[in-house]
Amino acid sequence: MDMSGALSWNRQAVTDPAAADVVRYGPEGATEAELRLLGHVADKRVLELGCGSGAGSVALARQGARPIGLDFSPENLAAARRLAERAGVRVEFHEGDLADLAFSRADTVDVVFSVYALGLVEDVDRVFRQVHRVLKVGCPFVFSISHPAYDMLLDQSTADEDPGMAEGSAVEPLVVRRSYFNSSPINLHADRPPFFAYHQTVAGLFTGLTRANFRVDTVVEPEPQRGGRVTDGATALVPRTLIMRARKE
Repeated sequence: MDMSGALSWNRQAVTDPAAADVVRYGPEGATEAELRLLGHVADKRVLELGCGSGAGSVALARQGARPIGLDFSPENLAAARRLAERAGVRVEFHEGDLADLAFSRADTVDVVFSVYALGLVEDVDRVFRQVHRVLKVGCPFVFSISHPAYDMLLDQSTADEDPGMAEGSAVEPLVVRRSYFNSSPINLHADRPPFFAYHQTVAGLFTGLTRANFRVDTVVEPEPQRGGRVTDGATALVPRTLIMRARKE
């Protein structure tokens, strides 16, 4: 399986401002409009960790938020700035690792969210601590990652990273090739220079958030979908995305 599409879904570029209309938490279609995890964002200072090409931040700017986009890729940030300009909205962008939040003072951010970016961070607990520092008390930290169960799967298909998605096609069986407890990095670029993702367990995420003085109040596992329907393929058996919301205590 080519895990690059599964684990780095939010790294895909969005260039059309019309597509930056809502925060999308994962490839199966779960959106903020449906889940309402961020709360009202108008006039709120909202920080996006791993903003990619800026679609999420632009969508929230259109709702009246004052978004801040952080990303480690200068190429993605250049694309994000172009997208914000085309959309006619203002977004503050910063380049750096996702735990490098020195640009923000303590207790000054109303909302922090991240879509499919924390899986690219080796020390996610450090990110949690820094997010806790900049958030106001009681405010939400929402993130989505590749579901830890999905990380375990490899299939025999080379046509697409999602086995069994094509309607009417033969479905190769899913095979568990990686232990749930295997914390070794996953190389997303098997045939190119290494680019690593880092598997997290659900217990590890809960523990890290609790130790950083967050209280988890919501966990969402969207049912796999494609094109607005639940897929009939083998991937329907396993959740693809894990979404968590925690609040600063």
